Amino acid sequence: MIPRLGVNIDHVATIRNARGSQYPDPVRAAHMAVAAGADGITAHLREDRRHISDDDIARLRQEIKLPLNLEMAATEEMLAIALDAKPHAACIVPEKREERTTEGGLDAAGLHNHLAMYVQMLSDNGSRVSLFVEATKRQMEAAKSLGAPVVELHTGAYADHFFAGEFERAEQVLEQIHEAAIFGTSLGLEIHAGHGLTFETVGPIAAIPQIAELNIGHFLISEAIFCGLDASVKRMKSLITEARIGAAA
Repeated sequence: MIPRLGVNIDHVATIRNARGSQYPDPVRAAHMAVAAGADGITAHLREDRRHISDDDIARLRQEIKLPLNLEMAATEEMLAIALDAKPHAACIVPEKREERTTEGGLDAAGLHNHLAMYVQMLSDNGSRVSLFVEATKRQMEAAKSLGAPVVELHTGAYADHFFAGEFERAEQVLEQIHEAAIFGTSLGLEIHAGHGLTFETVGPIAAIPQIAELNIGHFLISEAIFCGLDASVKRMKSLITEARIGAAA
């Protein structure tokens, strides 16, 4: 099975909001990503609306026929929006106003009692709930206990070590991700992964046979500045496919 590619369009909205204009339009980017072969669209509606807006979510639900993965914090406001929007998937992530991007995974084990209601209500409303977590057995067990069918493993530390030239440490984190994917699958969880992945780093993650989906955004939008979103998405899809086929050979 080749991992699906979910394209996160948040940072098209970041550019739009930097100027306070109506362009570039993240929904247009979603259409282009779909045409280039994306398997789904991911968007993170943050509390401070720093990139994606409520209207973007409404338009994505109306215009994009592929699955929408709504990243959201476990707050009453975001729950109400998700219950109304009914996205295909709702990925619960940690969120702090002061962070530039999501820093680390959700502590599903430590926040078990708080998260239980969100997982239940989103699931009952028809959304497939995923938890964005660190690659540990403790977090896999917590996701299973909460009834979330999917976990998305945080790959940020792996990517950071790689680009810092700390290749031995990157390999260690990669092995942790692989072990967590195996363990999570043994519990009946579907395994996704994402954060910080690029053309250079995606291969070893995509090669892990238990990983069913990768969600990638910032790099694809950044690369699109130089080669276009169509080429950016197509190359990422190609690298993912090559890595999985190569691992299976």
